[in-house]
Amino acid sequence: MRISRLFVCFAIAALLFTGGCSAFPVVGPESWDVRAGQHDPQSLPYALVRITPQVLDVLANNLPRIANVFADRSPPKDITYGIGDTVTVTIFEAAAGGLFIPAEASVRPGNFITLPTQPVDSRGNISIPYAGDIRAAGRTQVQVQQEIVNALKNRAIEPQAVVSLVDQRTSLISVLGDVNAPLRFPASHAAEHLLDAITRAGGPKNQGYDEWMMLEREGRRALAPFGALVYEPVNDIFVHPNDTIFLYREPQTFLAFGASGGQGSFPFDAWRISLAEAVAKASGLLDSQADPAAVFLYRGETRDVATQLGVDCSKFQGPIIPIIYNINFRDPAGYFLATKFEMRSKDVIYASNAVTVEVSKAINFFRNVVGSVNDPLTAANSLYTLKAAIAGTGGATAIITTAPF
Repeated sequence: MRISRLFVCFAIAALLFTGGCSAFPVVGPESWDVRAGQHDPQSLPYALVRITPQVLDVLANNLPRIANVFADRSPPKDITYGIGDTVTVTIFEAAAGGLFIPAEASVRPGNFITLPTQPVDSRGNISIPYAGDIRAAGRTQVQVQQEIVNALKNRAIEPQAVVSLVDQRTSLISVLGDVNAPLRFPASHAAEHLLDAITRAGGPKNQGYDEWMMLEREGRRALAPFGALVYEPVNDIFVHPNDTIFLYREPQTFLAFGASGGQGSFPFDAWRISLAEAVAKASGLLDSQADPAAVFLYRGETRDVATQLGVDCSKFQGPIIPIIYNINFRDPAGYFLATKFEMRSKDVIYASNAVTVEVSKAINFFRNVVGSVNDPLTAANSLYTLKAAIAGTGGATAIITTAPF
């Protein structure tokens, strides 16, 4: 009997040591699984980065911001004419008897003539009598005026020209999406900022912290939370002709799993939150279960950011590098780092179990198995003892002998 029990104990011990803790129920990877997974060729490759002050500096300089994509913060250049714009031209002469002003100029009010309104044609030109076609597309008001004067100066008396824009069909700015009054309006000579353009469209329909803004300019796009324009004026750059501004609502959320007080999806409900605030929203860490040194944040970073973080990107494919950040809350300074680590929408926080939790699971499992094996042995021993006692009295022996023991 003792040999049988020892055999069972050794078998269970061998199972625990050879199989590790993978046989026990758990909500996610253990801390050693996260670190070991970096070297598993069968797993999706990822990089493990510990959160340090240097890491915070890199991330702070690479937040999804408009200013990071469009670094030029200067006002737009002078507005130029385009095909379809409608203009009017007024020509002045210094004295009567010239090309446009007759000798009896006293019967006219002034020494100028205003030509009929005309659009910039499909070739980008406007037509001026005695000057022919004048190139207008791609030129500013001053440049077109000077071109007209140059074409007439040998025929008219000290000519001067004034070109006025009647209907602007090009150099427009579009504001679309989740705004109160979507519109398309002409770019102004007085430079405007992104918030000015959004204000023209009536502002966002919803609370700003759920809004995102996309700016498209000359085939390039930049995306950032609307709050980045409000809290960080550097992102409120000048709008340029032909810009497209699109606002849309997408609530910012993060996910929490593992040994946290609450699990699931949690909204930011604010312009921005830190990692410390996110952990608090998830009801913190479970004192009886969590390993405070093994709190991880899952996020995809661009190759450029990953390189700045010291990640070897040669083993990764694609523009986005999977990164797992590790914060150590067992270190008192970890909370200061967490307050400066800015969360992004769809980040995943995972708190791993402490080693003692897994040891406790193993001990309980060991006890249950030993108890399960020991129960029939104990029952058999009791029945054997009962059989011997009955046999000693000489009664009911027939019943006992039919048992398979």
